[in-house]
Amino acid sequence: MSRRTARSALVWPLLAVLLAVMGTACSGSNKSALPDCPDDALTCPASGSPATASAGLPASADGTTGTPGASGTPGSPTGVPSPTATPTTTAGTNGTPTAKAAVCASPGACGFPDARTTGPRVPLEPHKTGYLAVRTDGMVIRGWDITGSLDVYANDVTVIDTKITSDNWWGVNLRPGYHGLRILHSTITAVPGKGPDNGGVDYAVSNMGTSSIEVGWCDVSVFGDALAMGQGNLHDNYVHDIAPFVNKGGEWQHTNAVISSGGNDGQLVIRHNTLLNPTSLKQGASGSIGLFADSGVVRNVTVDDNWIAGGAYALYGGDTGATGIRVTDNVFSTEYHPGSGGYGPVAHWNAEGAGNVWRNNRMSDGRPVTPEPAS
Repeated sequence: MSRRTARSALVWPLLAVLLAVMGTACSGSNKSALPDCPDDALTCPASGSPATASAGLPASADGTTGTPGASGTPGSPTGVPSPTATPTTTAGTNGTPTAKAAVCASPGACGFPDARTTGPRVPLEPHKTGYLAVRTDGMVIRGWDITGSLDVYANDVTVIDTKITSDNWWGVNLRPGYHGLRILHSTITAVPGKGPDNGGVDYAVSNMGTSSIEVGWCDVSVFGDALAMGQGNLHDNYVHDIAPFVNKGGEWQHTNAVISSGGNDGQLVIRHNTLLNPTSLKQGASGSIGLFADSGVVRNVTVDDNWIAGGAYALYGGDTGATGIRVTDNVFSTEYHPGSGGYGPVAHWNAEGAGNVWRNNRMSDGRPVTPEPAS
């Protein structure tokens, strides 16, 4: 099966419709266009004081709240211990049992993120913001239950311990030329049938620029291409229940838990996430992780210690020309398909690319995973 028939056409597939409605666009390494936005913004703080929009919660030095969980892992939900795995082990490459060759029944059973270890850790205060442009450097949004979406035109914005329910093209979007966005311990979701793309919604978190976004300990669902960016630090997230939909073009929108279109300038790190794409092949499934060379060569991506399941192929590996791609210690789950993805675990892996590493990746039943070479 060719890559183009199995994966998403990543970047804003309804550009023409969007431009016609909104009338203007912004360019970026991971998006072709987005509407410009009104000048509304959160209230600026007094000069010299931190920019904070919160429910009155104290912040620690690193922008988090509360104390480490019972497991002692920084940033884990207070009082919620990390799951302890008691899996059956199988022999490693040298015949010696190894924890990385453990058979896992579910993500949580082997210590991967799930609903217990992601999302807000505090009570939330309702905020019906609708579309909201954030234009204040250093803004901290904490403890909000947002009905709407955030469009960030500012540096060093933090969204933490917050829930976002969006009916926009995105839940949180970073515009070109800005940096330092962090989204931590939050839930980002949407209402199926209420989005702008014929009832569908496209991006939970999108990065239009060339700086890194951190997304950590987040519970993400519904959006077709949930985490969309060329560079970023995606860790300890639970992406699940992607909702398929027929887009305005009359086709099933292709879906991915994480997607990148190549041509990136920085590093993309995808580490210790649970990435589930339950979309059926007949409803537009693309990948759980889709590294596609749509905007340029794919480079400098780390895919490490993730639980991956679903899609046409569970992982699209960057294709010919991809360099600096490290895929290590991942579990390819069979919960949706015997091969993890409908057609298999991995496609378009460039084994000869400089700096490319494939090591210790296995199925959830313990079988080693051997990549399909790029064609």
